[in-house]
Amino acid sequence: MSERNTHLSIILVPEDGGESRTFRFSRKRLRAFRLGGIALGSAAVFMLASWPFLVARSARVEDLEDQVAQLHAEQAQVRTLIRVVNDLEKRYETLRSLFGYEGLPPASEMWLPPPGGRRSGSTRSQDGAAMPSAWPLTDRGFVTQRLLAGDAGEHPGLDIAVPTDSYILAAGSGVVAEVGDDPTYGRFIRIDHGNGYETLYAHASTTLVALGARVRRSEVIALSGSTGRSTAPHLHFEILLDDEAVDPLTMVQQP
Repeated sequence: MSERNTHLSIILVPEDGGESRTFRFSRKRLRAFRLGGIALGSAAVFMLASWPFLVARSARVEDLEDQVAQLHAEQAQVRTLIRVVNDLEKRYETLRSLFGYEGLPPASEMWLPPPGGRRSGSTRSQDGAAMPSAWPLTDRGFVTQRLLAGDAGEHPGLDIAVPTDSYILAAGSGVVAEVGDDPTYGRFIRIDHGNGYETLYAHASTTLVALGARVRRSEVIALSGSTGRSTAPHLHFEILLDDEAVDPLTMVQQP
């Protein structure tokens, strides 16, 4: 140390006897070097201490990015599903329009079966409509097969395509003469209207009246289905006069 201790001299002398070198540092510069070293050391210690935290935060950021990407993918799937549902609803409405669905008839024109499927008393005195002349469904439906007479391709009634579980109505008041399950007709109901007239309702999913029950005109007697020999939901409807098939469209009118 020289010049009143204001500088620090460092002399380097080589072992091989070469020329020595002297380095002089002022006290202010030494103080600056010391402060800088302390700062760098503190920074290094801080970095080492916080490194695990930074690594954990980095991993968390990657997880959040993955979650955001997954949410975007799910939103895209939801939008696709909404488009599919809207398309199905449009197709469903188109099918309903083909069937001519107009909802249920007024309450005054439709009767529900009583509990147990039986009603006492005379139906003729209640509605005076024994003749089977009412459309046998609450839906308009779509006629897929009319009556075909003769042995070749004989079809003794009317096939009306309707959605499953549509209401089947009695075409006129009468007495339930038969309720059964047939390999061809599936679940069916036969109603005796008097004066030689009978009607038959086949391929039902559920029958709602019992044998011997008295039914009113337009009373709900069953739900449509595809039981028996059937390829799609529909109602097979027959009108018989003295056991001979009558074309239903000559007696009932499609809405």
